[in-house]
Order: sequence, then structure tokens, then C-alpha cells
Amino acid sequence: MRSLLEQLPKIVADGRREAARMLEQLSGEHRVRLHTREFVQPSRETSGFPLHDPAGAPQPEASGRLIYGDNLLAMSALLAGDETTPGLAAGVDLIYLDPPFDSKADYRTKLTLPGHEVETRPTAVEQFAYSDTWADGTASYLAMLTPRLVLARELLAETGSFYLHIDWHVGHYVKLICDEVFGRENFLNEVIWYYRRWNIASTSFARNHDTLLVYAKRKGRHYFKQLYIPKSEKSSGQGRAWVSTIGDDGVRRSVLSEQATKGVAMPDVWDVSMINPVAKERVAYATQKPLALLDRVLEASCPPGGLVADFFGGSGTTAAAAEASGRRWITSDLGRPASMIIRKRLIDQDARPFLYQEIGDYQVEQMRSSLGRRYRVGDLARTVLELYGAVPLPEAENPAGTLGSLPGGRTLVVAESPAKLTTAQSLRRAQLQRDAALGGFERVVVLGWNFPAGIGHDIEALDDPRLEVRVIPPDLIDRLKKKGSRIGDTVRFSTLQYLEAGLRSIRRHGEELELVVGLDSYVLLSPEAISLRAEDREKVLQLMNRDPLSLIEYWAVDPDYDGELFRSSWQDYRGNTLNDDDPLRVVRSATLRAPWRAGVRRICIRAVDVFGFESEVVLEIEDPSQVDGAGTETVP
Repeated sequence: MRSLLEQLPKIVADGRREAARMLEQLSGEHRVRLHTREFVQPSRETSGFPLHDPAGAPQPEASGRLIYGDNLLAMSALLAGDETTPGLAAGVDLIYLDPPFDSKADYRTKLTLPGHEVETRPTAVEQFAYSDTWADGTASYLAMLTPRLVLARELLAETGSFYLHIDWHVGHYVKLICDEVFGRENFLNEVIWYYRRWNIASTSFARNHDTLLVYAKRKGRHYFKQLYIPKSEKSSGQGRAWVSTIGDDGVRRSVLSEQATKGVAMPDVWDVSMINPVAKERVAYATQKPLALLDRVLEASCPPGGLVADFFGGSGTTAAAAEASGRRWITSDLGRPASMIIRKRLIDQDARPFLYQEIGDYQVEQMRSSLGRRYRVGDLARTVLELYGAVPLPEAENPAGTLGSLPGGRTLVVAESPAKLTTAQSLRRAQLQRDAALGGFERVVVLGWNFPAGIGHDIEALDDPRLEVRVIPPDLIDRLKKKGSRIGDTVRFSTLQYLEAGLRSIRRHGEELELVVGLDSYVLLSPEAISLRAEDREKVLQLMNRDPLSLIEYWAVDPDYDGELFRSSWQDYRGNTLNDDDPLRVVRSATLRAPWRAGVRRICIRAVDVFGFESEVVLEIEDPSQVDGAGTETVP
């Protein structure tokens, strides 16, 4: 087997080719797009206001973007931009990356539920991403990282800086790749983050530091603010000092610094303590970094009001530090638990409004990158039908290859495309196909990849016992990529999650409308589709039957839903004790106040369960001034 040094040239070349392929598609029909799931206006109080006035007043500008999904796709989408948001090529002032260090890291987490503690594993998509990252040890890790470094450089402003947080596992190999991508001439510092950790190693010195590799996009033009540490009494007589700074225009200037009288220039060894176990900033995330560390990075290398990006978001420390300092931010993570932690953390610190986004057509992008650009959607549909046990219909009845039937019965099976949502219209089309194809079938099963959050209520409205809807495993494409793997017996097509919620009361107070909405019940996605141990799955089933709403991790309300963008102006989540003193459950009802207006109003209630699955309910109410009936009241 070749050494890593022998493999490095090919790793770098392959990574550059992968990045170049993605860059070529930025303006084409196959460019990656971001889909906004929620415009979050943090509000932990028991009442809130909508983000937009019925008269059309402009909504607040988002200060940040939290993106769920593969960071390579996220960076590609940010570079491409869309019809409403320009691309961010050379538009980011500071990029900080903190990728996982160790192939043996345990990505499982413990989830505390009422009466139970269960061990959650990463979702299937996340598991395959982690296993790919370490399939061939350090070589796979470097292959994962290289194209991401190339795209990060494309995003970086000409005056920007790049920080890579790494440790001894792979740091020296990564330094060689960073030199290739950013240029050795643009290397600024190897910063040592020293932390006190009183561990005793019997055969070596204790490992008490991580490394930050720091590069400029263009050395000499990069923004840099000299930081200082308090001077000792010995150096107190140094007096005033002239320091060199580089401004936004790239011009170096010498200025008399008042700070120079208060401290000495900060060296490249930083003594920053680990987070105290009982610190207020601590969240339930194993590799959380201290705010003090990121505060220092941002202060030194991101101009006030600038834009910072972190594509291994983790616990959200970069976003939290940027938000606290008034800077704009972008962060992403492949893990749903991490994305939820970041969203809750930002709401907890009363952040400015921000976007929660996902990769648009995520499965399509995974299919293209995993199975090749020439792999057709129809080929994938036939594979899905086969895995479900269906036989494709004759080509004359099935030109797209998406229809099949179960042997020995009259059940039609429809395999939806990963390129679209399976909506109520999709289900009505499947009903027509059931009744028309080959003289008609008794039942139809629709297999879908992506669903709108309110699909459960669409199914209920159709009220068709001869219609069944199943979820295609989201990791299926990754699993198909594993050549020679036999996955047929392990694929599970699960049922959908389902939220029940309703309107409790409506009251008009002059020009203000008071709405009370509440959660009624929740049905979890088929537990067999969730990555749990057998004993934990049984605990979850018991909780589903006894206290289903205790499985809700987060819920939010848009009191004036336009049917397109969900604007949450009220949120509650497990651990928020501002509304109640129960850290393991969300509150069951919300009181909201919104400007009164005549006409039909749509209220959207969206919930995310403890495993990251999302569902919603849309309530329509008539003109509030005319509302009458139980549980409602109009106050002049």
C-alpha cells in the first residue's frame, strides 16, 4: 500500500477536478439551489408578532443563514446564487472550518426523554457521509476535505482570511494541501490553541492543544486587526507604540494605537480555557468550542459588520459569536441534531432574524455526485420499484419507468422522482393511474423522497383507504453507490409523521388580533426507520402511546402564512424554561398577537421532533370580525 505522501498528489488533483466540475455548473441548469424552510424571528416569549405587515411593509433583513445539508453542496449553492440572491464568489470576509478530527469519534448522542434516556445515532445519510469520510482512513478524509478547501477559497473575499481548526491526527497532511490550495506564500500563522486539560498519558506528554492554520486570500491585502494581551508590570514602561494595520482598501498604514499602551501584541500561542461544564454557553454537543476562541478569531480577521462562514457548524459557536458582535454569518451542518442545536442556541440569545435553509433537490444532487451525471431518474425509479418488491409495468404503459405492480395482487406502485416534492397533486395523479392503468388496480402505493411538511393532512383530506404513501429511505442513493453491496433485505419504506394542532381562540382588541393555538397530538415516523437500538425503539414506542407530544423538540408559528415562506414569529423548544419549568417538554399552546385585518387568515404551525423529522398544520380562519362559535370570541 502506498504511503500518504505518495497518494497526496492524486488526492489533490482529484479534489480539484471535483471542485472544478461543480464550479462549471454554477450557471447551468444543474446548479445547486438552496430552499428556505423558515425565516426565523427569535421570540421565546408567550406572544409574538408576524414578520410582515398585511399592508406590505418590508420584512426585516436576515442577519444569518443556517443551512442543513452537505457543505460541499451548500458552498456550491452559495457560489451560484439564485434569482433573488446573488452568488457569493469572493464575498465572504472570513471562513473558519472545524472539521472532525478522528475517524474513531463516536457520533452517537444520548437523548433524554421523559422517563427514558435513549441513544440516538446519526441519520442514515449522516452515517454514510461519516463512513465515506473515513473509508480508507486518512486518505479518505483528505479526499473529502480537498474540494471543500477549493470552494472555500472561491468564496473568500480578496481581503479575506481562512482559518482551519485541526489537531495532531491529520494536521500535517492538511497543511500540505492548504499550501497547494491557498498558496504557501499566503500562509500567515500556525496558531496554537492551548487549553488546560488535566489528563495523564502514561507513555507520552499530555496532548493539550489544537492548531489553527491561517491563510490570506491575498497576503498583504487581507484585513487584520492586531490584538493585545494585558502587559505585565515588567513591560508597563513601554509606553505608546506605532502599529501597522491593513484597511479595507488593502493599504498598509502605521497608526498610533491607544491599545498599545494597555497590552502587548498577541502571540501565536493562545491560552483559552475549555468550556466549564456548568457554563451558560454550554450546549449538548461533544466538540463544542468556547466562545472566547471564536471571539478572538472574528475580532482579528473579520471587519465590523463583515460576513463570516463556518461550514462544519457543530454547536454553532461561530454563528453565536458573529451574532453577538453584530457581524453577518453563514453556517451549515450535515447533522439534523446539530442544525437543531444551532437554531435553538440562536433563538436563546435573541438573535436577529435569520434563515433556516436546506439543499434544494438534495437527493438529485446526491444522485448526480454518487451515481454519475448520466444515471437517469428512470433508472433510479426502476431500482426503487425492485427494492419494494414490485415488477415494472410494460413500457407502453410505463414510458418513464416509474410504475410497477406487486406480484399476486392488484396493487399499483408509483416511484416518485427525487427531483420533486410528492404533493397532494402527486397523490391525485396516482389515484387516476390506479384507476386507468392496465384496466385498473385495487390499490396504489406511492413511494416518495421529498414531501411538504403538511402532506399528512393532504392524505387525510383525500380520505382514500385504497391509497398508501411510503417514504423512500433518504440514504438509499448513498447505499446504491456501494458497489457490490446487497441492500434489498435492509431497505425499509416507512410511513409518514403526522402533527395534529388547532385553534383555541380568537379575540380582537381594537386593531390587534389575539390568537391562541395549541398542539393536540403527534404521530412519529415509523420507528423502525429511525436509527435506534432495539431496546431504545421499544422505549420510544411506549412514549408514543403514552405522551406523544413529548417527542416534539421544537415548534413555531406563522400567524399570517402566505403559503410559500414560513415566517416564524413565535418558537418554543425543549430546554426553553422561559415559558415553563419543564426542560423535557415544549409548551402545548401559544398566544400570539398580530395586526388585525379583514379577510381569510392562514396560520401555519410547524413542528420538528427529537429525531429531526418535520411536519406542519395549516389552519384557515374566516374574517376574524365575523368569527363565532365555541372557543372563539370577538372583542370590540
